[in-house]
Amino acid sequence: MTKSLNNKQNKFFIVYDNNVNSLKIKKILEKKITFFSLSKSNIIIVIGGDGFMLHTLKKLYYMNKPFYGLNSGNYGFLMNKFSEKKFLRNIKSFNSIQINPLEMEVITKKNQKKRAIAINEVSILRQSRQAASIKIINGKKTIIKKLISDGVLLSTPAGSTAYNLSVHGPILKLNSKKLAITPISPFRPRRWRGKIISEKSKISIRNLNVVKRPISAVADNNEVRNARAINIRINKNIKFNLLYDKNNSLHKKIKIEQLRKEIFSD
Repeated sequence: MTKSLNNKQNKFFIVYDNNVNSLKIKKILEKKITFFSLSKSNIIIVIGGDGFMLHTLKKLYYMNKPFYGLNSGNYGFLMNKFSEKKFLRNIKSFNSIQINPLEMEVITKKNQKKRAIAINEVSILRQSRQAASIKIINGKKTIIKKLISDGVLLSTPAGSTAYNLSVHGPILKLNSKKLAITPISPFRPRRWRGKIISEKSKISIRNLNVVKRPISAVADNNEVRNARAINIRINKNIKFNLLYDKNNSLHKKIKIEQLRKEIFSD
Protein backbone atom coordinates (compact mmCIF):
# COMPACT_ATOMS: atom_id res chain seq x y z
CA MET A 1 0.00 0.00 0.00
CA THR A 2 1.41 3.41 -1.00
CA LYS A 3 0.96 6.47 1.18
CA SER A 4 1.95 10.11 0.78
CA LEU A 5 4.25 11.76 3.27
CA ASN A 6 4.11 15.48 4.01
CA ASN A 7 7.30 16.70 5.66
CA LYS A 8 5.48 19.54 7.41
CA GLN A 9 3.15 17.11 9.16
CA ASN A 10 5.61 14.36 10.02
CA LYS A 11 7.97 14.43 12.96
CA PHE A 12 10.92 12.06 13.02
CA PHE A 13 12.66 10.26 15.86
CA ILE A 14 16.05 8.71 15.07
CA VAL A 15 17.61 5.48 16.35
CA TYR A 16 21.05 4.35 15.20
CA ASP A 17 23.79 1.88 16.00
CA ASN A 18 27.36 2.94 16.59
CA ASN A 19 29.11 1.79 13.44
CA VAL A 20 30.97 4.38 11.36
CA ASN A 21 28.50 4.38 8.45
CA SER A 22 25.51 4.89 10.76
CA LEU A 23 27.13 7.88 12.42
CA LYS A 24 27.91 9.40 9.01
CA ILE A 25 24.29 9.03 7.86
CA LYS A 26 23.01 10.47 11.15
CA LYS A 27 25.24 13.52 10.73
CA ILE A 28 23.95 14.12 7.19
CA LEU A 29 20.30 13.77 8.26
CA GLU A 30 20.73 16.24 11.10
CA LYS A 31 21.45 18.90 8.47
CA LYS A 32 18.38 18.02 6.39
CA ILE A 33 15.54 17.46 8.89
CA THR A 34 14.61 18.25 12.47
CA PHE A 35 14.35 15.38 14.91
CA PHE A 36 11.87 15.13 17.78
CA SER A 37 11.56 13.09 20.95
CA LEU A 38 10.04 9.62 20.71
CA SER A 39 6.77 10.73 22.29
CA LYS A 40 6.33 13.72 19.93
CA SER A 41 7.33 11.92 16.73
CA ASN A 42 5.13 9.92 14.37
CA ILE A 43 7.84 8.13 12.33
CA ILE A 44 10.90 6.30 13.68
CA ILE A 45 13.99 6.37 11.47
CA VAL A 46 16.29 3.41 12.12
CA ILE A 47 19.90 3.57 10.88
CA GLY A 48 21.80 0.27 10.86
CA GLY A 49 21.49 -3.22 9.46
CA ASP A 50 18.79 -5.88 9.59
CA GLY A 51 19.88 -7.08 13.03
CA PHE A 52 19.61 -3.61 14.51
CA MET A 53 16.22 -3.12 12.86
CA LEU A 54 14.91 -6.36 14.40
CA HIS A 55 16.19 -5.26 17.81
CA THR A 56 14.56 -1.81 17.47
CA LEU A 57 11.22 -3.17 16.25
CA LYS A 58 10.91 -5.43 19.29
CA LYS A 59 11.99 -2.66 21.63
CA LEU A 60 9.68 0.08 20.34
CA TYR A 61 6.70 -1.66 18.68
CA TYR A 62 4.45 -0.69 21.61
CA MET A 63 4.62 2.94 20.39
CA ASN A 64 2.43 1.99 17.37
CA LYS A 65 4.53 4.10 15.01
CA PRO A 66 5.91 3.18 11.56
CA PHE A 67 9.61 2.40 11.12
CA TYR A 68 11.70 3.70 8.23
CA GLY A 69 15.04 1.89 7.94
CA LEU A 70 18.22 3.26 6.37
CA ASN A 71 20.85 0.64 5.66
CA SER A 72 24.39 1.10 6.94
CA GLY A 73 25.14 -2.63 7.19
CA ASN A 74 25.48 -5.34 4.56
CA TYR A 75 22.45 -6.50 2.57
CA GLY A 76 19.78 -4.62 4.50
CA PHE A 77 16.76 -6.65 3.42
CA LEU A 78 14.48 -4.81 5.86
CA MET A 79 16.08 -1.46 5.13
CA ASN A 80 16.12 1.29 2.50
CA LYS A 81 19.24 2.28 0.61
CA PHE A 82 20.48 5.67 1.78
CA SER A 83 21.04 8.36 -0.85
CA GLU A 84 22.00 11.83 0.32
CA LYS A 85 20.67 13.37 -2.90
CA LYS A 86 17.37 11.44 -2.98
CA PHE A 87 16.54 11.21 0.73
CA LEU A 88 14.16 14.18 0.99
CA ARG A 89 12.36 13.04 -2.16
CA ASN A 90 12.15 9.42 -1.02
CA ILE A 91 10.44 10.21 2.29
CA LYS A 92 7.65 12.10 0.52
CA SER A 93 6.14 8.87 -0.81
CA PHE A 94 6.57 5.35 0.48
CA ASN A 95 5.16 1.84 0.64
CA SER A 96 3.82 0.71 4.00
CA ILE A 97 3.99 -3.00 4.91
CA GLN A 98 2.34 -4.45 8.01
CA ILE A 99 3.90 -7.55 9.59
CA ASN A 100 2.61 -9.72 12.44
CA PRO A 101 5.39 -11.57 14.28
CA LEU A 102 5.67 -15.13 15.47
CA GLU A 103 5.35 -15.61 19.21
CA MET A 104 7.09 -18.53 20.88
CA GLU A 105 6.50 -19.93 24.32
CA VAL A 106 9.32 -22.14 25.57
CA ILE A 107 9.02 -24.62 28.42
CA THR A 108 12.51 -25.40 29.65
CA LYS A 109 13.99 -28.54 31.19
CA LYS A 110 13.31 -26.98 34.61
CA ASN A 111 9.68 -26.25 33.60
CA GLN A 112 10.25 -22.51 33.36
CA LYS A 113 8.15 -20.63 30.78
CA LYS A 114 9.81 -18.02 28.59
CA ARG A 115 8.32 -15.99 25.72
CA ALA A 116 9.77 -14.07 22.80
CA ILE A 117 8.65 -12.75 19.42
CA ALA A 118 10.26 -13.21 16.00
CA ILE A 119 9.84 -11.25 12.78
CA ASN A 120 11.91 -13.61 10.61
CA GLU A 121 11.86 -17.07 12.16
CA VAL A 122 11.90 -19.27 15.23
CA SER A 123 14.80 -21.73 15.01
CA ILE A 124 15.09 -24.94 17.01
CA LEU A 125 18.76 -25.92 17.15
CA ARG A 126 20.75 -28.79 18.58
CA GLN A 127 22.67 -27.64 21.65
CA SER A 128 25.44 -30.25 21.70
CA ARG A 129 27.33 -32.65 19.43
CA GLN A 130 24.21 -34.84 19.45
CA ALA A 131 21.61 -34.27 16.74
CA ALA A 132 18.21 -33.02 17.88
CA SER A 133 15.37 -35.53 18.18
CA ILE A 134 12.02 -33.74 17.97
CA LYS A 135 8.33 -34.18 17.25
CA ILE A 136 6.36 -31.53 15.35
CA ILE A 137 2.61 -31.04 15.86
CA ASN A 138 0.14 -28.66 14.18
CA GLY A 139 -2.84 -28.24 16.50
CA LYS A 140 -3.93 -31.82 17.15
CA LYS A 141 -2.32 -33.23 14.00
CA THR A 142 1.20 -34.66 14.01
CA ILE A 143 3.32 -33.36 11.14
CA ILE A 144 6.28 -35.60 11.86
CA LYS A 145 6.61 -38.13 14.70
CA LYS A 146 10.38 -38.08 14.94
CA LEU A 147 12.83 -35.78 13.18
CA ILE A 148 16.53 -36.29 13.79
CA SER A 149 18.43 -33.29 12.49
CA ASP A 150 20.52 -30.26 13.40
CA GLY A 151 17.21 -28.53 14.00
CA VAL A 152 14.15 -27.06 12.33
CA LEU A 153 12.82 -23.56 11.78
CA LEU A 154 9.44 -21.92 11.34
CA SER A 155 9.63 -18.92 9.03
CA THR A 156 7.34 -16.00 8.22
CA PRO A 157 7.04 -14.69 4.63
CA ALA A 158 9.26 -11.73 5.57
CA GLY A 159 11.87 -14.13 6.95
CA SER A 160 11.62 -16.73 4.19
CA THR A 161 14.55 -15.16 2.31
CA ALA A 162 16.81 -15.15 5.39
CA TYR A 163 17.93 -18.24 7.36
CA ASN A 164 15.08 -20.23 5.81
CA LEU A 165 16.43 -19.71 2.29
CA SER A 166 19.96 -20.61 3.40
CA VAL A 167 18.74 -24.06 4.50
CA HIS A 168 16.89 -24.51 1.16
CA GLY A 169 13.44 -23.55 2.43
CA PRO A 170 10.73 -22.10 0.15
CA ILE A 171 10.33 -18.38 -0.51
CA LEU A 172 6.88 -17.17 0.54
CA LYS A 173 5.01 -14.19 -0.90
CA LEU A 174 4.26 -11.49 1.68
CA ASN A 175 0.50 -11.84 1.14
CA SER A 176 0.56 -15.67 1.04
CA LYS A 177 -0.74 -16.02 4.63
CA LYS A 178 1.57 -19.01 4.96
CA LEU A 179 4.44 -20.14 7.15
CA ALA A 180 7.30 -22.46 6.22
CA ILE A 181 8.57 -25.34 8.34
CA THR A 182 12.08 -26.21 7.15
CA PRO A 183 14.42 -28.88 8.57
CA ILE A 184 18.10 -28.09 9.12
CA SER A 185 20.35 -30.90 7.85
CA PRO A 186 17.79 -33.70 8.35
CA PHE A 187 19.28 -37.13 9.08
CA ARG A 188 16.05 -39.11 9.59
CA PRO A 189 13.86 -38.96 7.58
CA ARG A 190 16.59 -37.82 5.20
CA ARG A 191 14.26 -36.91 2.35
CA TRP A 192 11.86 -34.76 4.39
CA ARG A 193 12.08 -31.21 3.10
CA GLY A 194 9.55 -29.51 5.34
CA LYS A 195 6.03 -28.20 4.89
CA ILE A 196 4.17 -24.99 4.03
CA ILE A 197 1.32 -24.35 6.47
CA SER A 198 -1.37 -21.75 7.15
CA GLU A 199 -0.46 -18.70 9.21
CA LYS A 200 -3.35 -19.70 11.50
CA SER A 201 -1.45 -22.82 12.54
CA LYS A 202 -0.42 -23.44 16.13
CA ILE A 203 2.82 -25.38 16.09
CA SER A 204 4.17 -27.42 19.00
CA ILE A 205 7.68 -28.85 18.96
CA ARG A 206 8.65 -31.47 21.55
CA ASN A 207 12.14 -32.57 22.49
CA LEU A 208 12.04 -36.38 22.52
CA ASN A 209 15.27 -36.73 24.51
CA VAL A 210 15.80 -33.79 26.85
CA VAL A 211 18.75 -35.32 28.71
CA LYS A 212 20.94 -36.66 25.89
CA ARG A 213 19.87 -34.35 23.05
CA PRO A 214 19.39 -30.79 24.43
CA ILE A 215 17.99 -28.13 22.12
CA SER A 216 17.68 -24.36 22.15
CA ALA A 217 14.89 -22.18 20.74
CA VAL A 218 15.84 -18.92 19.04
CA ALA A 219 13.35 -16.17 18.12
CA ASP A 220 15.42 -14.18 15.60
CA ASN A 221 18.33 -13.38 17.94
CA ASN A 222 16.72 -14.19 21.31
CA GLU A 223 17.85 -17.63 22.53
CA VAL A 224 16.33 -19.88 25.21
CA ARG A 225 18.44 -22.94 26.03
CA ASN A 226 17.49 -26.40 27.31
CA ALA A 227 14.01 -26.35 25.78
CA ARG A 228 11.62 -29.18 26.58
CA ALA A 229 8.71 -27.91 24.45
CA ILE A 230 8.13 -24.92 22.16
CA ASN A 231 4.73 -23.54 21.15
CA ILE A 232 4.66 -21.12 18.22
CA ARG A 233 1.91 -19.06 16.58
CA ILE A 234 1.37 -15.76 14.77
CA ASN A 235 0.44 -12.97 17.19
CA LYS A 236 -2.14 -10.79 15.42
CA ASN A 237 -2.22 -8.37 18.35
CA ILE A 238 1.28 -7.13 17.54
CA LYS A 239 1.76 -5.15 14.34
CA PHE A 240 4.94 -3.77 12.82
CA ASN A 241 4.58 -1.10 10.14
CA LEU A 242 7.65 -0.88 7.91
CA LEU A 243 8.11 1.96 5.41
CA TYR A 244 9.89 1.52 2.09
CA ASP A 245 10.89 3.86 -0.70
CA LYS A 246 8.48 3.81 -3.61
CA ASN A 247 10.79 1.72 -5.82
CA ASN A 248 12.20 -0.41 -3.00
CA SER A 249 9.28 -2.42 -1.60
CA LEU A 250 9.65 -5.61 0.41
CA HIS A 251 7.53 -7.36 -2.24
CA LYS A 252 10.11 -6.41 -4.87
CA LYS A 253 13.02 -7.64 -2.76
CA ILE A 254 11.33 -11.01 -2.24
CA LYS A 255 10.70 -11.33 -6.01
CA ILE A 256 14.39 -10.64 -6.69
CA GLU A 257 15.41 -13.37 -4.24
CA GLN A 258 12.95 -15.76 -5.90
CA LEU A 259 14.52 -15.08 -9.30
CA ARG A 260 18.02 -15.61 -7.89
CA LYS A 261 16.95 -18.92 -6.40
CA GLU A 262 15.49 -20.07 -9.73
CA ILE A 263 18.62 -19.04 -11.65
CA PHE A 264 21.05 -20.83 -9.32
CA SER A 265 18.88 -23.95 -9.10
CA ASP A 266 18.89 -24.44 -12.88
